[in-house]
Amino acid sequence: MISKGPYLVTGATGFVGSAVVRQLLAIGADVRVLARPGNDRSNLTGLDVDICEGDLLNPNSLVDAVNGCEGLFHVAADYRLWTRGPDSMFRANVDGTRAILRAAINAGVKRAIYTSSVAVLGIDPTGQPSDEETPVSFDDMIGVYKQSKFRAEEAAMHEIIETGLDCVIVNPSTPIGPRDIKPTPTGRLVVEAAAGRMPAYVDTGLNVAHVDDVATGHLLAYEHGVSRRRYILGGDDMSLREILETVAICASVKPPRIRIPRAPIYPLAFCAEQWCKLTGKGEPFATVDGLKMSKKKMYFSSKRAETEIGYQHRSGRDALNDAVEWFRAQGYLNRA
Repeated sequence: MISKGPYLVTGATGFVGSAVVRQLLAIGADVRVLARPGNDRSNLTGLDVDICEGDLLNPNSLVDAVNGCEGLFHVAADYRLWTRGPDSMFRANVDGTRAILRAAINAGVKRAIYTSSVAVLGIDPTGQPSDEETPVSFDDMIGVYKQSKFRAEEAAMHEIIETGLDCVIVNPSTPIGPRDIKPTPTGRLVVEAAAGRMPAYVDTGLNVAHVDDVATGHLLAYEHGVSRRRYILGGDDMSLREILETVAICASVKPPRIRIPRAPIYPLAFCAEQWCKLTGKGEPFATVDGLKMSKKKMYFSSKRAETEIGYQHRSGRDALNDAVEWFRAQGYLNRA
């Protein structure tokens, strides 16, 4: 059983991190969270947590946060499919991971969970669901996010091996559900579809997992996972058409019926990116890297996690329904 702790959770103000915090609190653990000064803490409203202000890129600010903690859940990451400053994403995801793990080592933390992503895993060329051992290399990484998370997992494994830190790696697939306040790129897709603003789709697919199941998987990995081992925390493989149709049903809107080829979208995505760079405002509605990634279906198997740590997941439809209901209740569907 997981003890009372305390446990430090990074990224606790965000989507997956706040779900991990709630799961820890639900079993009676003491929770400490790392939060940057001035960031949005609405996901922590009403939660009995100890907030430590700090920044992953300022190692000195991590000392007090991690001291006295029994365990660490390093969930924080810069998750965007497009950014004006690629270097900042590498610093946050790679240097930040290295800094917090070193702080944990120096503080004598007993065990850590590092939240990686299925984005760093290989895609099975036959179209079958990939697993933790599907071959992959850095050259297979499309876009800054994937590249930075690949290097971040490398950095985490280096620290684990060099220092002997007891650390388990989890690779969530595509978390969906409540409290996606930003929202994430996938959350934005759900919002647009639920608001009836998604007229067409491309032929691709994702593995959809409820964010609360992913959070529970973090605790199971802490309790039962093997150090230095990866565990995919996923859900149901769904085509983009299935995802959009499910969202449409949940939101009582018409689903998109037109499947469009990628080729005509590339120049539009390029222009959208350039406009956002020029104006310094917003994010493009489509990205070149996103279109490249969509060429392959991101289907994954959670069999290892199910067998070794007892991971279970609800249906992708349940995850999408909970997401739509939360976005509706928070007024996201009414925004222009």
